[in-house]
Amino acid sequence: MLHGPNLNLLGTREPEVYGRDTLADVDRELKALGKELGVAVECKQSNHEGELIDWIHAARGRCAALVINPGGLTHTSVALRDAIAGVALPCVEVHLSNIHAREELRHRSVTAAVCTGAVLGFGKHSYLLGLRAAVSRIAPT
Repeated sequence: MLHGPNLNLLGTREPEVYGRDTLADVDRELKALGKELGVAVECKQSNHEGELIDWIHAARGRCAALVINPGGLTHTSVALRDAIAGVALPCVEVHLSNIHAREELRHRSVTAAVCTGAVLGFGKHSYLLGLRAAVSRIAPT
């Protein structure tokens, strides 16, 4: 699970949009659900595009799937898009809010086209649904 810029402020940043759960709350629930689904969940957050790209590259050969909330980079980062495409892992994009119901500048996701799918608008449940979707795309070994 990769969290992009400003998601470290969850719980206090615009709670009417993003909810009152903190990033630690979300990560705790993701790890509990992962255990229930029989997968290990690693959660990382960065406000730096390059660090997110490095983590995506490092997932190749080490992780079975990715779940990502690119935050504001969703709408601008071709580099993040290319990193996701380059590792060829199942990837689910998640957003707490419905980006299509917000300001016009948020309506377009440059990263979604290279993701397996997207879950948005369900608050913290977007993350949990995204994890379930990612696990469903992992080929049985």
